[in-house]
Amino acid sequence: MSLRLADLWRWEGTINRGTYLLIGLAGFAVKHNLDRFLASWVFGRPWGLFNYWIPLDRAAQLTELKPDEALFLATMVLLALPFIYIGVALTVRRLRAIGLPLWLAALFFAPVVNLFFFLLLSVLPSKTALTETVSGGGRGARFLDRLIPTSVAGSAAVSLLLTLLFGLLVVLLGTEFLDQYGWGLFVGLPFAQGLVSVLLYARHERRGWGSCLLVSFLSVLFTALALLALAIEGVICILMAAPLAVILAALGATLGYFIQKHALRLSTNPAAMLLVALGVPGVMGLEALEPAPVPLFEVSTAVEVDAPPEAVWAHVVAFTEIPEPDDWLFQLGIAYPVRAEIHGQGVGAVRYCRFSTGSFIEPIEIWDAPRQLKFGVVSNPAPMQEWTLYNGVHPAHLDNFLVSRGGRFLLAPLADGRTRLEGTTWYHHHMWPAAYWQLWSDAIIHRIHRRVLQHVKQQAESRR
Repeated sequence: MSLRLADLWRWEGTINRGTYLLIGLAGFAVKHNLDRFLASWVFGRPWGLFNYWIPLDRAAQLTELKPDEALFLATMVLLALPFIYIGVALTVRRLRAIGLPLWLAALFFAPVVNLFFFLLLSVLPSKTALTETVSGGGRGARFLDRLIPTSVAGSAAVSLLLTLLFGLLVVLLGTEFLDQYGWGLFVGLPFAQGLVSVLLYARHERRGWGSCLLVSFLSVLFTALALLALAIEGVICILMAAPLAVILAALGATLGYFIQKHALRLSTNPAAMLLVALGVPGVMGLEALEPAPVPLFEVSTAVEVDAPPEAVWAHVVAFTEIPEPDDWLFQLGIAYPVRAEIHGQGVGAVRYCRFSTGSFIEPIEIWDAPRQLKFGVVSNPAPMQEWTLYNGVHPAHLDNFLVSRGGRFLLAPLADGRTRLEGTTWYHHHMWPAAYWQLWSDAIIHRIHRRVLQHVKQQAESRR
């Protein structure tokens, strides 16, 4: 098929899978190199594959961007617009050629999922090739026909077994060998399990959307239960990942449902499923070879204390033991502060904040009594004690995946003799999607702050 440059901008018509694949790969190569040149030579910033999801080295709201950061992001967005237009237009034409709903083009904007979506559209034949696909079938198709029963229960059982084995292998590869808790594990795997489980389940006949969703949810659930049973992961991490996994599995299942609805044998094309399955460890390998930039997050929490700053200061520098928590999150195993000690005085002194899982070692960087206490962190304890079925289970994500870099207490006098006490923590976490896991980590750090600040407030007010 010949393609003119003007055809890249058209929305009408169709496009075959070979042309779609070629334009997609060429377009990405051109855009990535333009981005690297612009970022490196014009703005002096590094640029890799994962910068498309984390463009800056820190987490910031649009209203908090520095002028140079705003200019950089605006320039990168402007450069991306023509590529986005072409990509969406070609995706719409490719969906039309296959016979799938055009609204699925929205997957073009879903991080990591769009990679699998691109692979599928590049493999699935157009409607004009459907007759040949249905009547034919190679060894892989014949093997699937023999392996998967025709009954609803039997096809669901085989689908769940195969996706469970696939899920366990991928989790072991990512966590035990590649040491990656990233896009491949938390986005690619549940989406792929949802999609492939439906394609296997619908091998012999079309299934309803409800039963497709159920099979996809069960595939994720059985994988989670197996991780617990095999002592690979604990309850807390699985519960935290569950909302994201369920949404992505449903997304994969919905795509699988439309594929099998519009083309029965096409829906279980072994090449398509193989590409999706290989794509997950492929993303993990890419993450290991080119780690994503780690943004610095900031969390601040404040209380008002009915005491002057001079009375509050002593309880900020070091505080007595806090009673056992009644907060359900801490009772589940999240690490919580117990007491704080100070060795020395002024800049250079070392503060030890004792947590339920160990101690933060915090050298003092700013000692401005009674206004500001700022410290770094040179040692972090484990962020949680995982709930598992066995003793001594220590998942890899407990080491160096949530790391505090520093903290600060600010004491501001109020007009009525009270004090506004604000605690701030700066931290990294090495789990992706960063924005999703930040929701959890920010909430946990706010609760830790409140536990300390409320204790300081109570101690300062009781000694007035």
